[in-house]
Amino acid sequence: MSYRSGLLNFCGSEVLTRFDIDEPDGKMCFTNFENGSYSKEEVFRGIKTHHPNILKGVIIGKKSWGLWKNEWSDGISECLFTIDEIIQEFTDKNIRIPDSLLKDFENTIYRKKKKIFEDYTSKKNN
Repeated sequence: MSYRSGLLNFCGSEVLTRFDIDEPDGKMCFTNFENGSYSKEEVFRGIKTHHPNILKGVIIGKKSWGLWKNEWSDGISECLFTIDEIIQEFTDKNIRIPDSLLKDFENTIYRKKKKIFEDYTSKKNN
């Protein structure tokens, strides 16, 4: 849903998929992709599946989340905007962020805020 709504449709690299009725479904191909079962050559030419659009959307959505999570957490930790503003974008489009991803997002923000604070206090003490 986040891919189709345009929230998470940029992942920094091209994702190619190809239709082949004799290949596994999108879920199995995504599992294989996550496990690193595909060679770089297979990924470069396009992963074969009988659900190419679903597979492409899921891969781009997942990779986009990782990319944007880091960008958003940088902005939040630098007080440029709040986590509520990001979450509101998803809420407005009726997208529920899974608890595991939300917890990881919050932990990333915490780590980045902590690092900024530690850097600030170490500079102040020197």
